[in-house]
Amino acid sequence: MTPGSLPPDRLEENLADAKPVYSQADAVTEANRCLYCHDAPCITACPTGIDIPTFIRKIGTGNVKGSAKAILSANLLGYSCARVCPVEVLCVGACVYNEWERTPIAIGRLQRFAVESQMTTGGAATLFAKAPANGKKVACVGAGPASLACAGYLALEGFAVTVYEKREMPGGLNTSGVAPYKMDVEGGLAEVAFIRSLGVDIRTGVMVGRDVALDALVRDHDAVFIGVGLGADSTLGIPGEDGPGVTGAVAWIERLKLEPGFAVLGVMRAVVIGGGNTAIDAARELAQLEIPEVSMLYRRGEADMSGYAHELHHARAEGVRLIERAQPARFEREPHGALTGVTLADGRTIACELAVVAIGQGRLRDLAAQLPGVAIDAKGMIKADALTGATGHGKVFAGGDAIGGELVVTAAQDGKRAARGIAQALGIELRADSPMRAGHE
Repeated sequence: MTPGSLPPDRLEENLADAKPVYSQADAVTEANRCLYCHDAPCITACPTGIDIPTFIRKIGTGNVKGSAKAILSANLLGYSCARVCPVEVLCVGACVYNEWERTPIAIGRLQRFAVESQMTTGGAATLFAKAPANGKKVACVGAGPASLACAGYLALEGFAVTVYEKREMPGGLNTSGVAPYKMDVEGGLAEVAFIRSLGVDIRTGVMVGRDVALDALVRDHDAVFIGVGLGADSTLGIPGEDGPGVTGAVAWIERLKLEPGFAVLGVMRAVVIGGGNTAIDAARELAQLEIPEVSMLYRRGEADMSGYAHELHHARAEGVRLIERAQPARFEREPHGALTGVTLADGRTIACELAVVAIGQGRLRDLAAQLPGVAIDAKGMIKADALTGATGHGKVFAGGDAIGGELVVTAAQDGKRAARGIAQALGIELRADSPMRAGHE
């Protein structure tokens, strides 16, 4: 699927871009504020090790193509990371301007400007020279960020790479689960198109374990990378949860982004249950859709929340109310089944017509567990070497959510590390100018 083939009348189209792309003049002005620190803390703070001062300097001197190449060498998913990374706690949070109580450099917006300018003109596909085919074949399971990064780097080194995705739309949560005010579906698909342009074969609608056997992939390829995402939304398991008006957060966001004609008609009060970043995203989306009352229910105190403080700040500015120490006990319904509220363990009842449950997702452990040597830990994650992605099976590597990654940028780094690990395991020496050599090890 391409951006142009998306169905119209999707609810995500009603949510504005929170950080619009810079104009060239604005980008150059912002780039010229950078001090180009020789020991730049922003590089250290970036999980992929992008040479941030270099790419910013290139923007300031008008070499936008060179800037994009500097970014994508270290992180082939530099476009989505520019838009969805929590830069406030990574590169931007490390900017030296913070120490002087001055506005830090808008690194994410500069990165988006550089990469998007190349993607929209088709220039991104010309940034890298490909190595000759080396005769090695690799399969990647799942078409989310980790697999896309792994596949792209390997393709540039001459590997024949096929990505298998059970959905009809590739991209993982970048296309189906990212809050639209951060990145819309079109943005996710544009990045997929870039990875395809590097020579990666992405086959959608193919479920490994159903349409093709995992052991067959292992047998027929020189290596297999497992980059599957998470499973279905976790449930509370309390009375009244089954029925209209109660939904998982990831499922709700996916409908918001992809389902034609989806609407939230008649909802005046909504609650989001959870304290993580997905919960905050869902609450902000509901508020931006102009639902009059949006509340987040969290079972502990604000200080215990795993969601980012800056995201909660934005949510509150948009009208979201946080109710602390709120442990749901049951959902209340009218005789005909309509949701009317959620009653807490302390007896309080919060009225609502919609409840979005954001307490995590299940792990897709069964797929990998069938392979000898692939171990699963107590949390349902694949055990893999932190530097190479290697598992206990000589031909199987893993990364992203499958091994416990939490961010797109860490998934991208997992993919790059696994690509290096696969090349090393198969005796393929990287070129001196290989993009896989860029960034952090």
